[in-house]
Amino acid sequence: MTRVHIRLMQLKLTDFIKVEKNEENVVKSARCEKLLKEIKEYHEMLLKKLYEAYDIAKKARSKCLDPSPDVEIPIAKNMAERVEKLMSIKGLAKRIEELENEGLSREEICFKIAEEIVKGKFGNFDRLTALDKAIRTAVAIQTEGVVAAPIEGIAKVKIDKNHDGSEFLKIYYAGPIRSAGGTAQVVSVLVGDYVRRLMGLNRYIPTKEEVLRYCEEIPLYKKVANLQYLPSDAEIKLIVENCPVCIDGEPTEDVEVSGYRDLPRV
Repeated sequence: MTRVHIRLMQLKLTDFIKVEKNEENVVKSARCEKLLKEIKEYHEMLLKKLYEAYDIAKKARSKCLDPSPDVEIPIAKNMAERVEKLMSIKGLAKRIEELENEGLSREEICFKIAEEIVKGKFGNFDRLTALDKAIRTAVAIQTEGVVAAPIEGIAKVKIDKNHDGSEFLKIYYAGPIRSAGGTAQVVSVLVGDYVRRLMGLNRYIPTKEEVLRYCEEIPLYKKVANLQYLPSDAEIKLIVENCPVCIDGEPTEDVEVSGYRDLPRV
């Protein structure tokens, strides 16, 4: 997509309408103002009807005839509100907007918000909950709160122990993480590394058997699903041995590895 295409996508109706105050364009100006007024009234009508429908849905759900007594889809006006509603953290939208107004990039906001979550700015959470919310929120911000990846793409977050007794962070991924895109997926790992340092956790120290398990399982999954790039064994070893966060996942296929099975941490 070129810059011209992006610019055209960003144009609004008001960019095409220039309301003049001089006498020559009085008629044109009046028509434009009338058109803008009609558009505003149309948007207000849509919002009014939306809230009316939402109230009806809430009354229906309050009868507890459905699995959930609440309406699952919250109303949000922008990215900041979407993230707050998605993560159920009060005050998050206001803080995101403040950071945007300060000129921080989307990635910088991810790290800043994650840091403030683990430091207790949005409430006192236990260690595991703080880590979980920080990582999911970062993914939600990066994906603008419009995909399922922050909720369903990260199955769970866990604190495990290395063989030297130190603790490390594990992130369990699931299939919907693909909807986040490569950048958001990487951001989840980077933010995970950042917040685990803030929490005083050590890096993941894999055993030789665990490294070889990755080398066996990744090519095996390629044969079954063929949904991702297949790195070489050397690349897999390089990643696993140097990644400070343990990248794990929920089982999705009924296929067993031939070796390096029954490992306690895999």
